[in-house]
Amino acid sequence: MATRTRIVVIGAGYSGWIAARSLARHRDLAVTVVNPSDRFTERVRLHQLATGQPTRDLPLRELARGAKVRLVVDTATALDPERRGVRTAGGADLPYDQLVYAAGSVGDRSAVPGAAEHAFSVDDTASARRLARRLRSGSGDVTVVGGGLTGVETATEIAESFPGHTVRLVTDGAFGAALSDRGRRHLRTAFTRLGIDVLDEVRVTEVHTDGLTLTDGTVLPTGTVVWTTGFRVPDLAARSGLAVDDAGRLIVDSTVRSVSHPEVHGVGDAAVLRTGDGRPLRMACATGLPSGAYVANAITARLRGESPRPWRFRYVTRCISLGRRDALVQAVRADDTPIEAVLTGRTGAVVKEAIVRGTVLVQRHPRWASALA
Repeated sequence: MATRTRIVVIGAGYSGWIAARSLARHRDLAVTVVNPSDRFTERVRLHQLATGQPTRDLPLRELARGAKVRLVVDTATALDPERRGVRTAGGADLPYDQLVYAAGSVGDRSAVPGAAEHAFSVDDTASARRLARRLRSGSGDVTVVGGGLTGVETATEIAESFPGHTVRLVTDGAFGAALSDRGRRHLRTAFTRLGIDVLDEVRVTEVHTDGLTLTDGTVLPTGTVVWTTGFRVPDLAARSGLAVDDAGRLIVDSTVRSVSHPEVHGVGDAAVLRTGDGRPLRMACATGLPSGAYVANAITARLRGESPRPWRFRYVTRCISLGRRDALVQAVRADDTPIEAVLTGRTGAVVKEAIVRGTVLVQRHPRWASALA
């Protein structure tokens, strides 16, 4: 009986799980996934969970639907790229022939004093639930720090779900800078409708128990600070001697193989993925899903003795929910720069919801992922 190729996938997020499910379709591959939880986390819905809305319970074993994926519910703590093994916190040693590094990212609250101690976040399920308990407790003055997609979605969800709360958004960039003129106008209209104040082009220098301080010394009293700006990746790859960039992300070639260890592949937020002309991609579900689908095709192509085509990616839209009844779907060029075409209001909300549901559907049905790769 032929020996099956052993593949270990670190991380069961948007990129890791779709890679594992796609690889498990091949009978000659033995696929093991290492993940701290036995649930799939819909990160694009954590702002909803943070306001107390019910979200779907998605056990990974149910998403597998009988596929031969071995799930190890544990945290990968060390890699031995020379011996090709993964060590977990629980003491397991997992040998591999090929490794998919999809360790993901978390919010970075380390750069500003007091943020880690005093700010809430929507980084994961536990953090979102802590924020939901805080919001229900009656702390009615909320400041969301960060004007990216996560910050905008969190601020609007809180304002809509808790109309008695005072909500403010603080960002160090221009509000809605990544959007077209039409997109920015709609964003401003939505924030005005929901009563959200915006302070843009200001930087937070410290977070306190009862507020925060800006660079000009202004102190903003607030009952709850929600931190949504900046992300960091685990240091697992760096500690294990793999080639990483200054942020600790795995450096990969045009076929998402590690430039230092070709049996290791990096996808999702924890890898430096690039467009065809060399520009780094932003961390997002929109890039994580197709990279996970691509790496499965690349690995199986090599195992057949073929050279995989290079990774190619183009942006299509930026989708931003603005509460449950409004959204902004911003069309963009291949390089992620906006054009004036937008969908807004209830139509935008329907499209946004369909896209979010689709991210789980392709996890259940990996054959559909071929269109993403």
